[in-house]
Amino acid sequence: MRAVAGDVHGRLVREIDEVMTDLKNGRNLDLGKLRDGVEAMVDSILRNPAAFTWIKEMKRRDDYSYHHALGCAIWAASFGRHLGLEKEEVQKLALGGLLCDVGMTRLPHDLLARQGSLNGDEAGLVHEHVAYGLQILADTPDISPKIIEIVASHHERHDGSGYPHGIKGELIPIYGRIMGLVDSYNAMTCVRPHAPTRSAHNAVAELYGLRGTLFQAELVEQFIQTCGIYPTGTLVELSNGEVGVVVSVHSLKRLRPSVMLLLDRNKAPFAQFRTIDLSEMEHDEAGEPLNVKGGLPAGSFNINLEELFLD
Repeated sequence: MRAVAGDVHGRLVREIDEVMTDLKNGRNLDLGKLRDGVEAMVDSILRNPAAFTWIKEMKRRDDYSYHHALGCAIWAASFGRHLGLEKEEVQKLALGGLLCDVGMTRLPHDLLARQGSLNGDEAGLVHEHVAYGLQILADTPDISPKIIEIVASHHERHDGSGYPHGIKGELIPIYGRIMGLVDSYNAMTCVRPHAPTRSAHNAVAELYGLRGTLFQAELVEQFIQTCGIYPTGTLVELSNGEVGVVVSVHSLKRLRPSVMLLLDRNKAPFAQFRTIDLSEMEHDEAGEPLNVKGGLPAGSFNINLEELFLD
């Protein structure tokens, strides 16, 4: 299943690259090209959500705009699936994820690549990407009104502190509320030039702390059910000191995922990686209780998942 997901991922990678290049060169949005890739991606996620999410986590790139668009699409589709939306609606959410920050292609490259925090004027310029995105969609035939809603409202916040209009609560369209949550989670876990990267576990914890303020509490709780307390691709340390990466999350036992073990309790690499299912394995080989001690930041103990599994 991962091989199929990897093929679909590669196809979508090429299509996003081509569309982003066209937009940066002032050409119109090729909606048909993105739709084909999104449909294949949604089909993959409906069959096996963990496989596609795993591929996405493993194939990070340095291009933040590209990776962020892809991550938003995948998480939006996975979230829509969890919420029980029909396939057509999941596809709209996924396409909205790809396009929510499409207006960034109209901003100066040096602004997007700026290291460190942005000042007030710079942040104001970045906020303009919403208006630019709506301009791009206005010139795009056959665009769904729901996708326009997503682009227009995904930076609005539940307490009214968002932009561009400062609307709050149920005045924010539901797809905008969903995408605001997805966009924030994915931004936290991406490598960004102007902000630190959080581990997936820490990002989930931060979102939980923001429920009822920046984000609708019920949606936050449902999103955490989608990705788990320790989302796929998270490095974790077990109670016995072993280190591994989460490869799948169980729907009922979200604190007990399946983990591929990488390092032993002395933090030395295993000669051969093996996967354990904590939902079924409650004790280690010494008979001691076995569980996840906590999440680890990406790159801990010099672990590079891409080098380990994709070379």
